[in-house]
Amino acid sequence: MAHLALYRAWRPQTFKDMVGQQHIVQTLQNAIREDRLSHAYLFSGPRGTGKTSAAKILAKAVNCEHGPSTEPCNECSQCQRITSGSVMDVVEIDAASNRGVEEIRDIRDKVKYSPTEVRRKVYIIDEVHMLTTEAFNALLKTLEEPPGHVMFVLATTEPHKLPPTIISRCQRFDFRRVSLEEQSSRLREICSVEKIGAEEEAIRYIARLSDGGMRDALSLLDQISSFTGGQVTLAHAVEATGGLPSEQFSRLAIAVRDRDASKVLLEIDEMMRAGKSADKSLEQLMHYFRDLLLAQLAPDAGDSSGRIANPAELKEMSSGFSRERLFAIIDLLNRYQGEMKYAAHPQTMFEIALLKLCSDEPIASSGAGEANAAGGGVGRVELGQLKQQIAALESKLGSLLAGGGGNHASGGSSPSSSSGSSRASSVGGGSGSGASRPAQVSRAKLNAFVEAHAGSGPSIAKWPQILQRVKEERVTVHAWLTDGEPVAYADGAMAVAFKNTIHRETTERPANKGVIEGVLSSIYGQPTQLVTLMQKEWQEAVAESSGQPKADRAGEELQLIPDDESGEKAEPLIDEAVRLFGEQLVTIKDD
Repeated sequence: MAHLALYRAWRPQTFKDMVGQQHIVQTLQNAIREDRLSHAYLFSGPRGTGKTSAAKILAKAVNCEHGPSTEPCNECSQCQRITSGSVMDVVEIDAASNRGVEEIRDIRDKVKYSPTEVRRKVYIIDEVHMLTTEAFNALLKTLEEPPGHVMFVLATTEPHKLPPTIISRCQRFDFRRVSLEEQSSRLREICSVEKIGAEEEAIRYIARLSDGGMRDALSLLDQISSFTGGQVTLAHAVEATGGLPSEQFSRLAIAVRDRDASKVLLEIDEMMRAGKSADKSLEQLMHYFRDLLLAQLAPDAGDSSGRIANPAELKEMSSGFSRERLFAIIDLLNRYQGEMKYAAHPQTMFEIALLKLCSDEPIASSGAGEANAAGGGVGRVELGQLKQQIAALESKLGSLLAGGGGNHASGGSSPSSSSGSSRASSVGGGSGSGASRPAQVSRAKLNAFVEAHAGSGPSIAKWPQILQRVKEERVTVHAWLTDGEPVAYADGAMAVAFKNTIHRETTERPANKGVIEGVLSSIYGQPTQLVTLMQKEWQEAVAESSGQPKADRAGEELQLIPDDESGEKAEPLIDEAVRLFGEQLVTIKDD
């Protein structure tokens, strides 16, 4: 027999030919033997597992000239004609192309007539989930109480899309994926009969790629045997199916392990020149790292769950990765695989995903990042950034003190400066609890930001990019930073005005601020500081610079002393209560 259309040649013709569905076969055979057949069956399960084949075998078994029998003879005229599809009383309908209510009404009108050629009419509706709501409604009554000479068999890969009223009227059988061993055994049998020379590794590779679908396995075997002229090797199977050889997986894994970006790009370029698709390559690479993880966590599980034929190679390669890094790699590749579906240039996304794996930054999950943020801890890279920022601040402070024009960085010593901290009395937000409060901004720095405001457009335009990068680094910091709005960029510093005091104070924490300043420095290409202030304070500073001052100044500190309606100075305790709880929740009563 020619090595063409193996599935048609080896499609199951009897129940004993069904691979991996013994529980369903036994149930149907017992029902035939005891004459307890149902009027409607629902066959659900993954593609290529034998749902439609089982329906046709059932139709032959109940209509066989030597039956009803638990196995059709496939020799009588009735069995042969049902196999060829020439019996008018056994109707196979594709619901994907006949999904309207008119087709179902036609069935409903015809079921009342007795069969003319066989014992029972059998309606096989494939992909039944594609029917419209109106078609399901038209089918309901007939499906519940059909004539005794009619049997319905519904087949679907997505049973969750069927109305419960349809499912409740059927006997449901769930077809399972065929196991790797059962598929391999069946493929070896077919290769022996068809005189196809196949390596054991190639057979297992085909079985793994089919993902439990026997039909897909036969189609792949047919394709590869046609490609190689009847000699199926692992190398030919990988080449014919567009897969990646294990050597290329190994080279990519070594490049990622060594953080060698140049080697990664060379491997990607070689894959693209060989005609591989970026999304398929990314998917297979994710499965490879998954196999590396399994080699660490479950070395005794065998290679039945993996995709690489050499477990020893996997075990050796997995020793170069920590367990945490393998989890992080798989998580990142999975995320980029989802984004690649909507990307205009999938190859670019593939390159970015692998280059990110090769970056010098330690890979950590978002959960670990949130735990570090909550605990106040910082990573190795963040610690280095903080040291650089501290050194720069010390240098600037020394130059200011030497020039005699510096101001105190802590809260003001006067009561008025303390009392006005919650109502924009000081740009920094003040006195009080030390490390949890952001430092004040000097008058000279604030003036520099106001003067640079008009020309900061190009720098501020990068704010969406900054937010996205911060979100990738640590999602909790991004949540606090979104409350802020960039207002100016001057002298290597970005000024961000906040609406909420708590958001500003949390952003100013050393660990959180280090993440933001690291992103700012990488985007602007130079060390960049983050300066925070409140929006109301920024608006008043801009108004004052335009010749409309809203507050009195003392020295070079911006001191805004709010007065109440009677003209008297506000109380410090009232100001603090407003700062903590908001003006709407604070009620002032005079004793």
